[in-house]
Formats: sequence, structure tokens, C-alpha cells
Amino acid sequence: MSQVQELAPGLWVQNLPPQLRWQDYKLIAFDMDSTLINIECIDEIADAAGRKAEVAAITEAAMRGEITDFKESLRRRLALLKGVPVAHLEAVYANRLRTNPGAFELIQRCHAEGLKVLLVSGGFTFFAERLRDRLGIDWVRSNALEIENDCLTGGLLMQSWGDICDGEMKRQTLLDLCSLMGIQASQAIAVGDGANDLPMMQAAGLSVAFHAKPKVREQAKVSIVSGGLDRLSEVLS
Repeated sequence: MSQVQELAPGLWVQNLPPQLRWQDYKLIAFDMDSTLINIECIDEIADAAGRKAEVAAITEAAMRGEITDFKESLRRRLALLKGVPVAHLEAVYANRLRTNPGAFELIQRCHAEGLKVLLVSGGFTFFAERLRDRLGIDWVRSNALEIENDCLTGGLLMQSWGDICDGEMKRQTLLDLCSLMGIQASQAIAVGDGANDLPMMQAAGLSVAFHAKPKVREQAKVSIVSGGLDRLSEVLS
């Protein structure tokens, strides 16, 4: 039976073994929007089209798990972005996107402890690849926006693995990378905040909810409800 404990103010744990050690893990996988960064990029892009409220409502429902078909919800939102200029994406990155507190410090700590870092997101390569370079992330998988004449078409580009990185693709990406590294899924940590992060969090050995939706907090082994991402270091020795 699950027993939730407050390890420290704003840091909750459940169903953890007596001791968690960095050396037991080889990979950490992060969601991007509202986890590594402070915004939902698609909502901020929608601001340029004057449709932020409409798009944000769909995003919020999807993250709470009220819309179970993430792919369909993403297609609905993308269709509302047709015609948004790439220049607005640049402005979102420069002026609105910030890494969440403790993100850089946690990634540095993970690398120092010998873990590889994966960013796997239902968001967009436009932002994810910039974060990869900025934070020293090892691997990225996210959705590629289709662009024509320097404007969004409202669609996505097909990639070698598919076109939409949903919850199941996040899970599969984590498992495939574990296989590539020659490790077990139990040696992976998954960090997220929304319902589409649950499949990878359930597959990983250690699941971490960061300022997450209630449905995600309930199922995570570690839940950071206040403070930064680097609070994970309070759980691992």
C-alpha cells in the first residue's frame, strides 16, 4: 500500500527503497515544457495568432489528462497556429523562455555522477535543440514544426521515428535509449509534470513529478512541489 511521506518541506516521496544512490542510475529523461522550462511553448506561440486562451485551454486539459488523445489535441492546437511567423518563435525563445530553477544545476550534477541526459518532449525542436546546446543535453527527441515562407503551416514534419512525440513515444524513447546504452529501465530516472509524461515515468526506475498536475503527483515516487529541480539531490546520495 502506498505511503506518502514529506521528506522535507515541499518534497514528497512514496514507495522508495531505503536508500537511493546516484550510482544506481545511468540515464535521466526530462520533459521540456513546464518541467525544464517555465512556459508551454505552444501557448506562447499562439499568443502571436491572438489565440492563446483557446490553445492554452486545450493544453491544460491535455496535461491534466482530461483529453486522452494527445496527438489529436496537438493537431487541433497546431491548426490554430497556421501563418504565425518564425520571428515570433525567436521572440518567444529570447523573451519568454527561461529554464526552471535548478535545471542547470541538476543536469550538471547528473553529468558529474555519470548519467546521460535525455530531453523528450511533445513540444518542438525549435526550442528543444536550443536547450540541448544551452544545457549540455546528450539526446533530444521532439516534434518538428513545418515551416514554409518563414511561417508555420499548422503541421509537423515526419521524422525517422514518426511525426508526434506523445506519451507512448516518450516511453518508447526512454526504453530504446536504455537498450542502446545497455542498461535496464530501472536504471533510468524520468522527470515530468503532465499526463503525457506518465508512460515514461511508469517505465523508469525512479519517477519524479515537478510542480506537476495532481494525477502525476499521485503516481510519482518523488514529487517536488516547491523549490527547484535540483531538489532531486535531496533524495539521492
